[in-house]
Parts: sequence; structure tokens; C-alpha cells
Amino acid sequence: MKASGAQSVLDLGCGEGKLLRLLLSERQFTKIVGLDVSHRVLEFAADNLNYERLPTMQKERIKLWHGSLMYRDSRLSGFDAAAVVEVIEHLDPPRLAAFERVLFEFARPATVVLTTPNCEYNVKWESLPAGKFRHRDHRFEWARSEFQSWANNTAARFGYTVRFQPVGPEDDAVGPPTQMAVFEIEEKT
Repeated sequence: MKASGAQSVLDLGCGEGKLLRLLLSERQFTKIVGLDVSHRVLEFAADNLNYERLPTMQKERIKLWHGSLMYRDSRLSGFDAAAVVEVIEHLDPPRLAAFERVLFEFARPATVVLTTPNCEYNVKWESLPAGKFRHRDHRFEWARSEFQSWANNTAARFGYTVRFQPVGPEDDAVGPPTQMAVFEIEEKT
């Protein structure tokens, strides 16, 4: 996010606010919004950020919004960058098309950083039975080739370029535990 030069950042599916805390510690980010579908989780995020005790200047930089990634939301437009960290695997596969449009067509940040588990890495966890997902709320987990195919197709449809990076230690046979795609709006020449 820092390397993108972004000043305004969305954390979509912000959960309990771990990334928000990191973003808040960086002065580069002057407008930070965490969005989640769960009111309860947003309350946890506010508690974890000590939101009510933040100095006025810090409080003006960060907001917590209730919302869904399935519906167009005009509040999400105009941001430089968006983070979608460990979120898409919680969406039902038939609803991915709606998510894609909400983020890449309507909100349209210049940079999107998106991560998701690499299911090929699951064999490295002895406690995870074969064929099971890492979290009971996951609707799917993609292999590297599936993730890259989805990201490449999404980037092409909405006028972005995409590059891939590993998150965590890479194993030669199964890759990293988490996959990351960095989408950037294609520059017109």
C-alpha cells in the first residue's frame, strides 16, 4: 500500500482492525476507512483501535463503516487504494461477480491489494484434515493456478494489470500459505 503512493485507503472486510492499526501508524495515509458487513466486528475494531480515545487528528483520519461488498456503495468511490485481505474466500462463488463489479467497476481504486489462502499449502498443517478448509466460514479455497486465472480475468475485464506475490514462507512444491494479487489501473497510452 505504501509503495503505491496512496493517501486514501479502504480496508474492505476489515474485521477486528489489525490492518487498520498498521495503516493508522503510517502518516502517508490521510484517509483510512474500514468496512465490514458485521456490526459486532466493527465494534471489536473500534475497541482494538481505542477509537474513542484517539486524538482528534487521528480520529479524523480513520472511519469505520458498515456495508457489504455485494452492493454498489458510492461511499467507496474516490479512494486511491483498497486492501481486501482474506475476504473473498468467505463469499459464495456465485456472488464473486457482484463483488468484482462493486470493487473494480464502481469503487475503482487505482490500486487493489487482495490476498486469499493457497489451498495447496494446506497439506503443511498436520492438524488440518485433507479436503478441509482453513476456516469453517470459507466457501472455497483456490490453488495458485485458480487464483491467478481469476485475477487475470478480472484485471482484463475491468482495465487493470495484475502481479502476484507470495505471503509467507514458500515451499517449492506447494507455494506460499497465502497468495497476493496487486491490481493497478492500466495506464492509457
